[in-house]
Amino acid sequence: MIELQRVFKSFNGVTVIDDLSLHIARGEFTVILGSSGAGKSTLLKMMNRLLEHDSGRILFAGDEIRSFRPEVIRRRMGYAIQSVGLFPHWNVEKNIATVPTLLKWPEVRIRDRVTELMTLLQLAPELYRKRYPHQLSGGQQQRVGVARALAGKPEMLLMDEPFGALDPVTRAALQLEIERIHHSFDTTIVLVTHDIDEALSLATRIVLLDQGRIVQSGTPLQMLSNPASDFVTDFFGRSDVGIKLLGLQSVATRLRTGERADGEPVLASLSLREALSTFLVRGVQRLAVVDDEGQALGAIDFSDLLDLRP
Repeated sequence: MIELQRVFKSFNGVTVIDDLSLHIARGEFTVILGSSGAGKSTLLKMMNRLLEHDSGRILFAGDEIRSFRPEVIRRRMGYAIQSVGLFPHWNVEKNIATVPTLLKWPEVRIRDRVTELMTLLQLAPELYRKRYPHQLSGGQQQRVGVARALAGKPEMLLMDEPFGALDPVTRAALQLEIERIHHSFDTTIVLVTHDIDEALSLATRIVLLDQGRIVQSGTPLQMLSNPASDFVTDFFGRSDVGIKLLGLQSVATRLRTGERADGEPVLASLSLREALSTFLVRGVQRLAVVDDEGQALGAIDFSDLLDLRP
C-alpha cells in the first residue's frame, strides 16, 4: 500500500526522520508510537505530502508519491487530526461531504454517503445533519472529522492523535468505532499516538520511533514479549508488562469448556485484563463464561490468568 525507502527529513539542519524504511500493507492497522520529538507526526505528514521528504523514496500503490499532484494524493488518503479542523460556517452534512463534492459525485450519492457515515459513527442523521460545529460536543466534532476523512472512500486513513483532547469515556467509544471501521471495511489505517494502551488495543502492528529511527516494529504481543532493547522495555513499562499482556488476550483463550461457576457470567470476548479486575472486585476464584447471545460456554479460573502464553 505505502512504502518508505531510506527516507530523510530535517528542519533547520536538525534531522527529524533518519534513514527510515517502512512498508505498510493493505488492510493493516499500523500505530506509530514514540516520545515527543521522535518524528511521529512528521512521518505521517510525509505520507500524504503535507510535508515533502528531503531524500529517499515514498511509494503509494507502487508509484512514487511525487508523481501524484498533492490534492490527488490527499483525496486518496483520509486525514483526521486532534484539532478536527471542521469548517465552522458549514453544517455537519457539508463538512462530511467536502471530498465527495470535490470529486463531483452526484448529489444523491453524496447524501447517501453522509447518511451512511453518520449512522456508522452514531450521529443520528435526522438530529445532526444540519447542525454546525459549535453546536456539537468535542466527541461529536471528532466523529464528524472522522466521517469527513472517510467520506471519499479513501484507500488509507491517516490519523494524528485524533482522540488526544477527548475525555476517557468518549475516547474509548471512538476507539471502538475506529476498530469497527477497520474490521468492517478492511481500511488501511495509520495512527499516531502517545497512548500505549490505545496502541496495544488497536494495532495489528506497532512501529516504535526514537530520534527519527525505527527502534522496533511488530505485533503488540511481539513488542511486549520480545522487546528488542532496554529502550523498548522501558517505553512500554517494566512494572506492568504482565497486565498489558493480559489485555491482549480474551477470556475465550482460557475457556474451560463445559465447566460451571456460580454468579453473574462474563463474556468470552472480555479481555483477560478485564477478567482480572472482575475476579478481584468479586473476590471469587472462578467465573462463568457466556457468548454474546448469553449462551453458557464454560468457566475460567483465576489460576488461568497466570499462564501468559499466546
